[in-house]
Amino acid sequence: MGDDAKALIVYRGSLSYVILNKYPYNSGHIMVTPYRHVAELEDLTMDEIMEMAKLVRASVKALKRVYAPHGFNIGVNIGEAAGAGIAGHFHIHVVPRWRGDSNFMLTVGGTKVIPESLEDTFKKLKPAVEEEARKEGV
Repeated sequence: MGDDAKALIVYRGSLSYVILNKYPYNSGHIMVTPYRHVAELEDLTMDEIMEMAKLVRASVKALKRVYAPHGFNIGVNIGEAAGAGIAGHFHIHVVPRWRGDSNFMLTVGGTKVIPESLEDTFKKLKPAVEEEARKEGV
């Protein structure tokens, strides 16, 4: 677990995993990504797609329990033109949202201010995502 904590990996499935975004839009911003390095949706196997969908669902349930957001942005950026930040590695963003946070991202010195450290987010989300992933059969 020490390496996973350092890497901010909150849950490992057999084909994919859940990781905190190192540069979150909001506290609790996570990504679900396959172990295999693939760039396109069509490069994923159906088994990878199904497991990732289950992990997105488990992550949403965990985030609701831990943070009680008012909504979510769930999405994929494929290719540089679409804003993909990790070129060539497919991942699904799960971003909790609250009323009043849209179109306003407080920045200081070019860095977005998040009210919680990644370490604290990790400690809160890891057990919740683990429990919800087990319920999903992942």
